[in-house]
Amino acid sequence: MYYFLKVKEQFISLHLIYIKHFMANNILLNYWINEAHWGYNYLLVIILLLVISILLYRIRKLQKTIKKTNHSYRFSFDILDNLPFPIFVKDITNDFRYYYWNKESAAQSGISSEEAIGHTDYEIYGEERGEKYRHIDKELIQEGKVYRKEEKYTTPDGITHDTIAVKSIISWEGEKKWLLATLHEAMFRYGSFPRPLDYDCDYISGAVWQFSQFGSGNFQGGDGQADVLWTGMYSLINRANIAVSEINKMQNVSEAFKKNALGECYFLKAWAYFYLVRAYGAIPIYSVSVNESGQYTNNPRIPIAQVYTETIIPLLKDAKDMIYKNTDNGFKPGRVCAATAAGLLAKVYATIGSASMATGEQITVKTGAPFVMQNVNGTMTKVYTEPVPTTFSKDQVAGYESFSSGEYYRLAYEIAEDVIGGEYGTHQLENYDLIWSPSGKTCSEHLFSLQTKSGDELYGTLFSSHYCGRLNAAGNIDNSLTVGCRKHWYLLFEEKDYRVDKGVLHCWIRQNSDTSWGGGSYYPNFGKWQRMVEAKEPPFDNPKVTSGWRCDEGGSEQFFAFTTKYSQQIADQTQPRTDANYPFLRYADVVLIFAEAANELNGPTKESVDALNDVRTRSNATGKELANFTDKASLRSAILEERAMELALEGDRRWDLIRWGIYLQAMNALGGMDEANNVKQRSSKHLLFPIPTLEILTNQGINENNPGWD
Repeated sequence: MYYFLKVKEQFISLHLIYIKHFMANNILLNYWINEAHWGYNYLLVIILLLVISILLYRIRKLQKTIKKTNHSYRFSFDILDNLPFPIFVKDITNDFRYYYWNKESAAQSGISSEEAIGHTDYEIYGEERGEKYRHIDKELIQEGKVYRKEEKYTTPDGITHDTIAVKSIISWEGEKKWLLATLHEAMFRYGSFPRPLDYDCDYISGAVWQFSQFGSGNFQGGDGQADVLWTGMYSLINRANIAVSEINKMQNVSEAFKKNALGECYFLKAWAYFYLVRAYGAIPIYSVSVNESGQYTNNPRIPIAQVYTETIIPLLKDAKDMIYKNTDNGFKPGRVCAATAAGLLAKVYATIGSASMATGEQITVKTGAPFVMQNVNGTMTKVYTEPVPTTFSKDQVAGYESFSSGEYYRLAYEIAEDVIGGEYGTHQLENYDLIWSPSGKTCSEHLFSLQTKSGDELYGTLFSSHYCGRLNAAGNIDNSLTVGCRKHWYLLFEEKDYRVDKGVLHCWIRQNSDTSWGGGSYYPNFGKWQRMVEAKEPPFDNPKVTSGWRCDEGGSEQFFAFTTKYSQQIADQTQPRTDANYPFLRYADVVLIFAEAANELNGPTKESVDALNDVRTRSNATGKELANFTDKASLRSAILEERAMELALEGDRRWDLIRWGIYLQAMNALGGMDEANNVKQRSSKHLLFPIPTLEILTNQGINENNPGWD
């Protein structure tokens, strides 16, 4: 199209020159004016000049339109060229030669746009691979459906990527002209995970380069982290839809096996939609795979309330009664079970209950600016603060207005009570040391986790490097360890609480930045751990540390409350891809939902406080007294705080702040930046992630983005 516009523009310019030349030099025109019949001819000339003037006006207007359209096409191509995943276009009418090849296609393939554009797959990849791609392309055109399948390819660095390939046909003037293809990396296997879940909240921070644009509030930045959640979850939904279709065809299996397999798929779809509706608001719904429907380019967004009542809740209601309980013979540890679906349903109900609660209800959060600048001995110095209890008035969350808060808290209470009471299997709050150990990865508390494999390119995870650090042969951190919890989070705990006593990394040695001077790093530099450093008590008697220990309690890029949840699970921390399981739903979450629902229904009672204390005392924290809670708001605040403590770095904090309608207040209470200079200032547009640009360009059912995003 761009080249067509350029030719048309040159054509118009030539005609303008011709008209001007005609008016200035035409001998016949001069003859007519000089003849005796000049009056009649003069009238003809006037008409001719008028026609020419109109033509000139219309040509000039057309030039402006072409220039504007040209700019629009350039802008669209610039967007496509800078998207963080491969996009390429083939010309169907020209032997499937590549017509477009974006920067990421070049980066991942090692083939430049000059080497790709104008060439066929045979010329680029050779006969065997070329024939494979040609067969897929021809089949796609013949069937007229969208192609969406998993594919593997190897980049020049030797790494094999497992991707979702999506190919669709673009018609031009009634003819199948272009074949558009994109490659999306599987969400959980690459560096994007779990950034969209953890990095945007008040209590988590880390290195600015690690948090990048997404972590500083630019959800449309070049790192594409928000896009990954969309493409990853919809890929999961599509795969679940394909599985449902195939499972329904099974004949030589038991009814229980078939029901369980279908139930797992229903659960996965509901779980994915639950993330999508919280992250993006109104979203498209796909009840069958795009291969089956043949529909991918015209799927409108469904209102939030409808997504819950017509998709998420029905799927989970079915799933909880179809999936094996963990006490059934057919159950396999590590897979989802009946309590997983029931527990997620309780969480869905509680989300609706809190989000639909009327504006004005109060919640107290311990927060505040992380530091103040003070003159210390003539030098302006950061002085780090302690969190201050700050009371916020909640906002009712947009899209949830039609729900009854009380009704959905009643539903949350009932289903959570059933899970706790054993109706969906036997589950409990396990011993603290067990749940974060290798042997505890599939214990009854872990209702749903990302199951991983050490050293495996396909099933090993990368996030543990950022949360735990990668070790070298000497046992020193030689890569990352850049994401942790802030000091304000650490100060929510008693020192004896296992979640900071055992659950935080208190000493480590970084290769180069520590070893270069014979030092080591520790955290925090107050209380029990400071006393242990000064007394050189174990582990601070390490003979490798000859020059002392250092700490910056305010959280420079190298000092935060780094979690040990994941490092304790890892078999080999020297591996870039580890077997650290990431928990998506734990039994502790269900217990806290029960406490929350009980409080919202009946106010502070022994029942609700006991549930809160079950989670606290398991971690050696002091139990709360019922007498200390005078109203719903006080216990509500304590439960929300407990969730921040218990579920830290498990992908929950942002969504808790969002559903309670205090996200903007909590984020902006930090005063703009955290200790490491990550931007924490947020506005109303940050309540939802932006829909990926490519989705808007290709899905005719979506013609605008979420408020505030282009």
